Amino acid sequence: MTPVLILGGTTYDHIVYLDQFPQPIPHTIHQARFRETTGSTGSGKALCLHKLEVTSSLYSILGDDLYGKRIIDHLNKSGVDFLYDFDPAGTERHINLMNAEGNRISMFITQTSEHPPFNRSLIEEKLEQSGLLVLNIISYCKDFIPLLSAYTKPIWTDLHDYTDMNPYHEPFIEAADTIFLSSDNLPDYKVTMQQLISRGKRLVVCTHGKGGSTALTPEGEWIHEPALTHFLLVDSNGAGDNYFAGFLYASFQGKSIRDCMRYGTLCGGLCITSAELVAEELSRELLEELYGIYFSVLLS
Repeated sequence: MTPVLILGGTTYDHIVYLDQFPQPIPHTIHQARFRETTGSTGSGKALCLHKLEVTSSLYSILGDDLYGKRIIDHLNKSGVDFLYDFDPAGTERHINLMNAEGNRISMFITQTSEHPPFNRSLIEEKLEQSGLLVLNIISYCKDFIPLLSAYTKPIWTDLHDYTDMNPYHEPFIEAADTIFLSSDNLPDYKVTMQQLISRGKRLVVCTHGKGGSTALTPEGEWIHEPALTHFLLVDSNGAGDNYFAGFLYASFQGKSIRDCMRYGTLCGGLCITSAELVAEELSRELLEELYGIYFSVLLS
């Protein structure tokens, strides 16, 4: 299976669970369930791909501090091939407020440097060994884009809750040939997807949360896959990254785009049943079993 290199995306998150988001008035919340754990888009993708036995490595930048050590320990114990450099600014940390519907308000209370030092030779070595690159939209990952241009390897990126014409995302859009994004902040996601395809992208996939997902090919084929409603919501953190990883896993199996979307949907559904970034019970065997249960009669 083609080795995957994931660039960027590790944080240490403090997650607070509320029935509903606070009203914008001064008041006190006297009790709230919370937990602390590894977060961010690189961690979610790498943990999911590892459970699906996709050969992959994660490179990220974090702090030589307590939070960075917790992330390193977590990813190493989980079996992720984790490579990193230290940022003098410390580890990026988030506070995520979650409501009962799984919606999230994220606060970035510390951030990595925009241009931290990094081990160029280490990244180049991994680039040589990898067949597919995942470029996450972390600020410092812009510094890696000139390195990627020297290789003719597929580049996938995840724009998350993209807003039209946001200049921040332009370097990532230019570099990538396959793009994932969410429709959360898009007035007309189909127009956005068409604009991205017109820029020469091989595939654009847009997720809609409970509304499922939509793909658009350069040939103008639209493919919509509904969400599954069978999974009990515990925590929605990481669902998008699990969808991405499930889609990627299926693409390596030579599956059709629709089937890739279905595998992504299953991984995202399993993710929300767990408080972790990736469901503890996820495996290739379980994923294939669930595919058979939910989609065997719908084979296209």
